[in-house]
Amino acid sequence: MAATASSPAQRPEVSSTQEARTGASPPQGAGGEPPQRTPFLLDFYPLEDAHHTRISRFFDELRAGRFVTTWCPRDQKLLWPPRVVCPDCHGEDLSWKELPRSGHLYAFSAVLAGAPLGMESQVPFVVGLVELQGVPLRIFSRIAPATYDRLEIGDPVELETYPVPGDRVFFRFRPTSPR
Repeated sequence: MAATASSPAQRPEVSSTQEARTGASPPQGAGGEPPQRTPFLLDFYPLEDAHHTRISRFFDELRAGRFVTTWCPRDQKLLWPPRVVCPDCHGEDLSWKELPRSGHLYAFSAVLAGAPLGMESQVPFVVGLVELQGVPLRIFSRIAPATYDRLEIGDPVELETYPVPGDRVFFRFRPTSPR
């Protein structure tokens, strides 16, 4: 349930750091008073440098064209998404392992309505669960460019990186066999 703020005391504050992250600056309302602010929303593309995240290496490797995640040597377990602590043994002595860049669609769906804020203009789009080749790992990701009616379970896909605002990078999977 969404809450709306009606008085200054109820309005969530958006810091200048958050405004810098999203590129948003507070607009002016009618009569010059500050408008109601929307609560700070999840940034789908996180800040990627070592100052903001302890998994910055993931983004550095992605920029260099490598797909990596963390590995717990104690539990012999591949962790996704990359972590700073193993969820099983709670150890912090994790190493980085390169992942395959290819796999196949294990499952997929189309987002036809109700897209996350900022992605409404991209509807419809496809998301899917990709089973990576040769490792016991399935990754939920955007599948692009693709349309729901042109995909089948088992279709081969390949990782691709793409730039996002703020000098950042992210990934998605691209079908490799056109239909």
